[in-house]
Amino acid sequence: MAARGASRLAWCLRRVGASGDWLLLEAGTEVSVGRGLDLTYQLVSKTCPLMISRKHCVFQQNAEGQWTVKDNKSLNGVWLNKQRLDPLKAYPIAEGDHIQLGVPLENRETAEYEYEVIKEEWEKIRPFLAQRNDLGKTKSLRTKRKFSLEESEISGSEGPSDSRSKRDRVSCDSEPLGKSWERVEQAKQITGKMDVKLPSPGPSEERSGPVHSEKAVSVTHKDQKGCGLAQSWTGLEMLRKTLVDIMKLKVKVQEKQTAVLNVKQKRRKCARKEILAMEQELQELQDQLCLEQEQHQQQVEELEKTFSKEQQKLEGVKWQHGEENLKEQLAQVLQEHRALMEELSRSKKDFEEIIRAKNKELEETKEEKEKVRAQKEEVLNQMNDVLENELQCTICSEHFIEAVTLNCAHSFCSYCINEWTKRKVECPICRQEITSKTRSLVLDNCIDRMVEKLDVEMKDRRLTLIRERKGERETECVGEPSHGQ
Repeated sequence: MAARGASRLAWCLRRVGASGDWLLLEAGTEVSVGRGLDLTYQLVSKTCPLMISRKHCVFQQNAEGQWTVKDNKSLNGVWLNKQRLDPLKAYPIAEGDHIQLGVPLENRETAEYEYEVIKEEWEKIRPFLAQRNDLGKTKSLRTKRKFSLEESEISGSEGPSDSRSKRDRVSCDSEPLGKSWERVEQAKQITGKMDVKLPSPGPSEERSGPVHSEKAVSVTHKDQKGCGLAQSWTGLEMLRKTLVDIMKLKVKVQEKQTAVLNVKQKRRKCARKEILAMEQELQELQDQLCLEQEQHQQQVEELEKTFSKEQQKLEGVKWQHGEENLKEQLAQVLQEHRALMEELSRSKKDFEEIIRAKNKELEETKEEKEKVRAQKEEVLNQMNDVLENELQCTICSEHFIEAVTLNCAHSFCSYCINEWTKRKVECPICRQEITSKTRSLVLDNCIDRMVEKLDVEMKDRRLTLIRERKGERETECVGEPSHGQ
């Protein structure tokens, strides 16, 4: 009894929010889902025909008998428990899992095709199952039916409609932006007004010939074209916005360059802090420019991939009418793409020239600062040479302290010449007799001002020497009266 009850259980995909169109997962078979004809279940979206791909996904059992789901490189993806699946990779599913085919539209919160994996008795789920698309096909593969032109146009809503809509999607990129926007608005109005139901074609429809009217087919093509236009318009808007951001960044760099030139004209001796700040701002602008270029390059690569995919798909589809027009439109799209790449290349060269000019100005500023520093050191060295050679006492070999000029025009320290005259009353240099001593205030003032520019060690040494000589002079003044007594 238990084995008999278990055999009546069946796996099924229950459609969320609907009392029908459930998908049966029959054991031992491969269940394919999409909008194509040769599939197990055919799903045709009423709101957006391109939401479901021709062969969207496949359900099959693995070696352990567990059901798996595989995304067959669908355009809008397969989602298992809110996570998008990688293409061509099988994922195990269990009872209670949530499966979503495609994505929600802008004005809806949920997707059109959402399912829940259940395991229930066959008798309970049988009334709600969707009709299989691959049953009742007894026609031999050897015989092929020749469709008339009218039948080809009607059946084009399944196969060629996707290719035509993709062709329109590529062609819309070659038109000017204003015309593309008008066509998008027109496609949206047509999509909002139409309410066409596309029944899933079965074997009987293949035999019966054309069923739909030409009006319904034309409305369907307009809807597909509107979706393609909207996607292409979004890609162009993002690319144009990126170019505008890059132009704004270019203007900022030019303004910064003008500011640096103004600072250079106003004052040549720029402080180190300002130089570092300008270097940091330049580095930030360079980083921002690199980031913008990387983002723009990624968008260009994505557009290139999209165009290459569309081109490959269009090469595989051979239309009897309008093939030359399609090639011309594709050539226009590629020409616009090359123009965008050339514009990006020119912008990049302009930025590189600005950055090189900025670096050159910074180097010139640094070189000028180094020259000023070298000149200052040279002046200090010359001043030290003058102090050591011209303003130095020949007796004590120190800078003049209270300089005194003799009648022979030679100058000495007041203390040194007084000590010298105690032994000899003649000039230490020319040996001429000393008859007069004149205090030289000019030399004292000159030496004091030049000593202020020297280092701290030289200043301390001079002050110490002045104190010692004053102390010795006071000692001599005190000793003379005591000696007289």
